[in-house]
Amino acid sequence: MRGDDPRPEAIWSYRRPEQRVPQDHPLRVVRAMTDRALADLDPLFRRLYATGGRPSVPPEQLLRALLLQMLYSVRSERMLMERLDYDLLFRWFVGLNADDPVWDATVFTKNRERLLRGEVAQAFFSAVLAQAKERDLLSDEHFSVDGTQIEAWAGQKSFRPRDEEDRGDPPATGDFRGRPRRNDTHQSTTDPDSRLYRKSNGQEARLCYLGHALMENRSGLAVAGSLTLATGYAEREQALALAREAALPPGATLGADRAYDTADCVAALRAAGITPHVAQSITNRRSAIDGRTTRHPGYAQSATARRRIERIFGWIKTVALLRKTRHRGRRRVGWMFTFALAAHNLVRMRTLLAT
Repeated sequence: MRGDDPRPEAIWSYRRPEQRVPQDHPLRVVRAMTDRALADLDPLFRRLYATGGRPSVPPEQLLRALLLQMLYSVRSERMLMERLDYDLLFRWFVGLNADDPVWDATVFTKNRERLLRGEVAQAFFSAVLAQAKERDLLSDEHFSVDGTQIEAWAGQKSFRPRDEEDRGDPPATGDFRGRPRRNDTHQSTTDPDSRLYRKSNGQEARLCYLGHALMENRSGLAVAGSLTLATGYAEREQALALAREAALPPGATLGADRAYDTADCVAALRAAGITPHVAQSITNRRSAIDGRTTRHPGYAQSATARRRIERIFGWIKTVALLRKTRHRGRRRVGWMFTFALAAHNLVRMRTLLAT
């Protein structure tokens, strides 16, 4: 006998969103670690918000919503609010009841400067990393560093001469053939902080930033990260800066690709007590890494382990949708990059704890 197809007209529901989420859902572990990290940030939130006036949207809910946007690859904040309106799983994770109204997407715009000023992304990243240390997911022996391009939200036509207004040049036509364009003479009118850059000779130059990450080899967790202007020296400069930020102990190894094989970079790492396990670049030049380093079996192991850092960049670009950023300015793009590293660590920690 065929069943009826009634139209659901029920108004009342006696089940909370907490009861509708399965107990073995992957987000439950992520939610628990997120809540603990946000609890550690409570003193910071108290300093950022006034003690009186009309209550705002809690920053904890804003950060949980941004975390969901990265975990589920939601393209925009307006689509995030639409999803939050009808998805009970999203409502449970953010902390809304089934009948609570969702806020407008402009709430993110109005609160973004406050979150930037308080460096909330870096504080959240540090709180998540502290949980990894407590659960013995990190070691202090072997690390890897690398950088990746983060394409800016700016087109090639916006890359115009800096003195264009003084010279009265016509608007951009898109034909740049035969016209030299350099970062010292040109600037993007859409995102002035972006730089025209390419990592290898086989790539086209794009307006972008450089994101840097320091990974612990055993767990594959990012222990430090930063975003800089796209220059030819940024990766090597950030290798030492991230090592100092993460307080690598003397004797720790640091794996990297051939771009870091320069005499200055290797000498700076050795002066800091770090053993540089850098891939040798011997094309028409002499490598700064000699047999004193390559003869050890750990050198080959570092070369294998350092490739795992590409998984971090791959997750950030494909899942968290940072292949091409949706924000402008180094501060905002850097904030989102650091927050994406924290989101990756949460997903990675959930996997490590499950196994």
